[in-house]
This record gives sequence, structure tokens and C-alpha cells, in this order.
Amino acid sequence: MSPRRAVTLAVLLVFASVLFVEAYASARFSPDSTGNDDDSSETVPDEISGGGPIVNASTDKPRSYRLPPKTVALTFDDGPDPWWTPRVQRVLDRYGVDATFFVVGSQVARHPELVRRLVAGGHEIGVHTFTHPRLSTLASWRRHAEYSQTQLAIARAAGVRTSLLRFPYSSQPDAIDDSEWDLIREAGHLGYLVVVNDRDSRDWARPGVDAIVHDATPPGDSGAIVLMHDAGGNRAQTVAALDRLIPRLLARGYRFTTVSGGLNAALAHPVLAQNPPASSSDRWRGSALVWAVRIADGVLAGITFLFVAVGVLAIGRTLLLLVLAGRHARRRRSATWSWGPPVTEPVSVVVPAYNEKEGIAASVRSLATGDHPGIEVIVVDDGSTDGTAEIVEALGLPNVKVIRKPNGGKASALNAGLSSARHEIVVMVDGDTIFEPGTVRRLVQPFADPSVGAVAGNVKVGNRHSLVARWQHIEYVIGFNLDRRLYETLRCMPTVPGAIGAFRRRALVSAAGMRGSRPATDPARDGGQAADGGAPRVMSDDTLAEDTDITMSMLRAGWRVVYEEGARAWTEAPETLAELWKQRYRWSYGTMQAMWKHRHALVEKGPLGRFGLPFLALFSVALPLLAPVIDLLALYGLLFLGWTETVIAWTGMLALQAGTAAIAFRLDRESHRPLWVLPLQQFAYRQLMYLVLIQSVVTALTGARLRWQKMHRTGQAEVASRA
Repeated sequence: MSPRRAVTLAVLLVFASVLFVEAYASARFSPDSTGNDDDSSETVPDEISGGGPIVNASTDKPRSYRLPPKTVALTFDDGPDPWWTPRVQRVLDRYGVDATFFVVGSQVARHPELVRRLVAGGHEIGVHTFTHPRLSTLASWRRHAEYSQTQLAIARAAGVRTSLLRFPYSSQPDAIDDSEWDLIREAGHLGYLVVVNDRDSRDWARPGVDAIVHDATPPGDSGAIVLMHDAGGNRAQTVAALDRLIPRLLARGYRFTTVSGGLNAALAHPVLAQNPPASSSDRWRGSALVWAVRIADGVLAGITFLFVAVGVLAIGRTLLLLVLAGRHARRRRSATWSWGPPVTEPVSVVVPAYNEKEGIAASVRSLATGDHPGIEVIVVDDGSTDGTAEIVEALGLPNVKVIRKPNGGKASALNAGLSSARHEIVVMVDGDTIFEPGTVRRLVQPFADPSVGAVAGNVKVGNRHSLVARWQHIEYVIGFNLDRRLYETLRCMPTVPGAIGAFRRRALVSAAGMRGSRPATDPARDGGQAADGGAPRVMSDDTLAEDTDITMSMLRAGWRVVYEEGARAWTEAPETLAELWKQRYRWSYGTMQAMWKHRHALVEKGPLGRFGLPFLALFSVALPLLAPVIDLLALYGLLFLGWTETVIAWTGMLALQAGTAAIAFRLDRESHRPLWVLPLQQFAYRQLMYLVLIQSVVTALTGARLRWQKMHRTGQAEVASRA
């Protein structure tokens, strides 16, 4: 295994462990009132079922103990709670009453200062397990862990230990059944005294202050261990009931004590120390446990925050798309819409080609035979080794010219084509793209507006027969064409796609001077003359996304960039995940390079800095990078939180995407049938896309460079364009 994969695996394992700790420490529980399903008590000794609420089962002869007459031990379960425990303690301290708090270990780990304050105030601590489970359903080792982990948390919080244990969902001595008796004997062998209760205040049900006081009051002069709660819900009634119960019992001559104090008072000689000190090893181990819970809480809180951020970004993007893209479509399809007088001037089409033998013939033929007058096609063979140039020459088309040059990359090939182009309007096309007969004519019509410097066409996926290609078809319709409507409305379209884009030559020349932070109109200021033919280096190889780079430069130079939905071009999408990875890796990395190169647009007066770059950063980088939290929380929810809430949340996100997709397909006049694969897209395609983006970010941070990568082609775009 390579070091990089080993590190990645280690990070994933650590992250999974943190989430497991969080799930374990955040286990949900119901009130202690819930009883056991099994009420058989054949093995429970009479001494226990008819005895007192303190049970010692550490020997072969189990014993139970009652508190002396007129003695009350107030006990509180399920805490500590950061809101209610201090309020309960304030009432107790006001009357000088010490009580016993049976604490949940996970809550102790989260709020150690509350336990420390209780011990400092003279109150006693007992174990109420770490996660409040139904112990009879757990394996023996899990029960032992529940007790020991709570002890460690108490040791870390207050430096003490305890011998008192109360099971979740326990009741009174006469309710102990066979299964609970087995648990009591097991706990006794571990050195614990198990504490149930004489009086259940039923405060968990919030029956009212009067009812709580009535249920908590011992009959006659009998002693009692009273069960109450300082956590697990709204305990306002509990606090109010204490303020009435304590003075009432004091007036009747009762004394209040802790469980250990009451037990010692019932015996001739004290046998139980209150809050004995913990060992130093337990304190150190408790520190590790507490930090593990805190780190897990922090990680989950961070993921939850990111989930909210993703939701806000996704909803915000959807609303922007619905409002602005819809407005764009309605305006363009209005009967009164026009770019101006028809554009009929001749057009030069530049096709950079590197080993494009599978589709170059169909591509060139579709370009050369378009219905626009005066189309000149220039194919630049960038050092192909598969006979691309010969295939084009064999077509024998009179308006097609072939230029051969050594391999220098796509930007170099485009510059060579531009230097040979004879016309003011230049269309740039990838070598695997098929144009419809009217595409060139429709593509150049926006140039009737003199402020328009570039036009983006409508790219369609031609090979839709595979699942991977269908996913890309959906992405093209939603993520590309719908976004272009939004960006054009805001006058900040960042990319004219390499598959189909048209430019004014003078706009290209003026934009060529916009290199990084240095506005200029002289291309010679940035690198001078190009090596191929002495032409100005209009298309830069500073980034892998030369189309995004030049488009951003045009925006900064003051030109408008628009979208023409009627100019359709068919391209071949990658057929395999490996090919898709390479393509999107290049796109993502190139876009980040272009964003960094043009970062100074943020301080310039222009739509690229106001809208374009922030939107790209939010919706094309931040949103995909944060998207994994949706999957992480979905998996976490299915494993630990419950199916219902998780499925509802995940379905909501899917419905949002499906609604956006349906609107995008309607605006683009596409059949909705491919959308059936959208749910499947969430389980593979989306994960691939954000992994690609993560790799791109890492590459960008390390400063590595990539070359123009050639995708494997099959020529399927031609078939689709004819269908």
C-alpha cells in the first residue's frame, strides 16, 4: 500500500472512530419510568423484593437496607444538565440539603464542571451508566463498560469514585424481576450497591407540582429514598416541587441526607464513605475519555454546521436559478426578442485537434456544411500521431484548411488557428464536437449587439446510452446550460465552453492583455509574440482551462458574454469513470487556476469581481467540497439516529435537486425520461465529483501542473446528432 493511500485510510478510520464515539455518547434514552417487559420474579429472594431500596448482592447472602424513620434521601437521575442541574442545586443549597445525583457518564464528560460543583457542595455522586441503555439487552462486557466509563468520567470531573449504582428504568424493590436480579448480582460482584427507590415522584411525566410533592412525600414517619430527575426534559415542576417538599418535611421533623449517609445511619457502624477519592490512573484515563467525547461532539457540531451551510448554499443557488434563469428563458423566447439586424458576415471556425481520428471527419463536415454564408474551417493538427490531419484532407472540402504543428497544447493550437483566421468573428470548436446545420448561424447572431464580445453555445451530450453518460447529460443540462442563463443575467458568465464558443477578434486581442492583476490592451505586454507564426499569444497556457481564462479576461476588459441556447453542439462525454475523472480533474483544476489568476478582479469595478468569482467560489468550489457532509450525516443517521428522520432529510435534498432538474430540462426542451437515473447519481457520480474536486484543491495547493489530456473517443456524438 502506498504511503498516500495509507494516510488516507488512517484518516478515514480516525474519522469513523470519532463518529462512533459521538454516536455512542449521544445515545437517545426514554424516561426512567419505562418498566421491564419480563415481570417474573421466581429467583428474587424475599429479603430483596420485600426489603429496602439499597441492595448489597456482593455476597452469597444478599441484603437490603432501609433508611431510618424520618430520614429522606433525595436522589436525582439522568443528569447533569447544564440548565436544570444548577437550578436543582440552588434549591438544595438554600435549605442546606445534601442529595445524591445518579449521573449519566456521557453527560458528565460533556459537563464535568457541574459534577465538580455538586461534589464541592457536599452532594453525593452515583453511577447511572454511560449512555442510559436498557442493561438487560446488552452483553456483559458492555454493561461493565457502561459502569467503568462512568466511573472514569466522574474521576476526571471531580476526582472521586462511587460505589452506588442505579439502573436505568429501575423502580422499587417489589418490582425487581428475575432479569433485573441477575443484573443486581452481577453489579454486586463488581463491588456496587444497587439503589432503587421508595417513592417515585413521577416528575418525568410533569403531572403538576402538587402531584409531584404528593408522590414524593413518605407516609407517616417512614424513611424513604425519593426518585426525582434533574435532566431529560423540562424540570421546572421538579424545581418548584422541591421548594415546597423540603420545608414541608423539615416542618414534620425529617432530616435530609445522602444515600450513603442514610445507610450509615441505619447501621451500627458506618460502612460507606461519601465520594471517596479516585486513583490517579483513573483520573488520567478519565481525561482521555472526556477528551474523546469532546472531540467527537466538536466534529459532529462542525459537520452539522457544514450541513446547514450546504443546505443554505443549495437552496440559495436553486432560488437564484429558478428566478434568474427562468427570467432569461422567458425574455429570449418572447416574440419581440431580437439581437438586432441579422449577422451574415463570414466566420472563421478554429478546430484544435490532437489524435481525434474517431470523430474529426464528422465534426469538420458538420462545420463546413453549415447554413451560414462564408464559413471558413481551420483544423490545427497539434502533433497528432493517428492520422488526424490526413483524415481531414481526405474530405476534400474547399472551405477547410489544415495546419500542422508540433505538439504544444490546446492554447498553442488555438493561437495558431487564430493567426490564420481571415474573419473578425471566430468560432472555436473541440475536435469531437458535431454542429447542427444552423448552429453557426444562430451562434453568431448576438454579435449584432456591438457590446457582445463572446457567445457560449448549448452543449449537448451525444452518447447517452451508458449510465455514466446519462449522468453527464443531466449535469450538462442543469449545471452548465442552466447556470449560463443565471450568469448571463448577472453579466458575469465565467466560461465560454471549448466545445462551442464564438468571439470577436478585437475582443480577444483586447482581452489578451488582461493577465492576472495587470489590465492592458497590448498583447505584447504579456509574453510578446507566440512561437507559432508570430501571432500574439491571445490564448494563454497559464491554466488548463484556457476557455475560462480568456472569458474572464474578456469580462475584465468590459465585453459582454452571452448564451445562445439555440446554437446546439453535440459532444461525446467520457464513457468510463476513469475517463470522466481525468476530464473533470482537468476542468476543476483549470477553473481554480483561472480564478486565482484573475483574483484581482475582486477589487475592480466589474461583474466578474462582484458576482462571477464569488459565485464560482461558493457554488463550484465550496458547495461541492462541502457536499460530502450530506452523505456523512445520512450514513451516521441511518446507523445511529433512526431511519425516519434520515430518510426524510435525504429525500428533501433529493427532491430539491429533482425539482431543479425538472425545471432545467423543461427550459432546455429536453425529455424528462433520463431523470430516472437521478437518485442513482447520488450514490456514485456525486461522490466522484467531489473527490475530483478535493484532488484538484490538493494539486492547486501543491502547485503541480498538468498537461492537455486527451480523452478516449468512439465517435458516438455523430450518431446522436443524426438521431
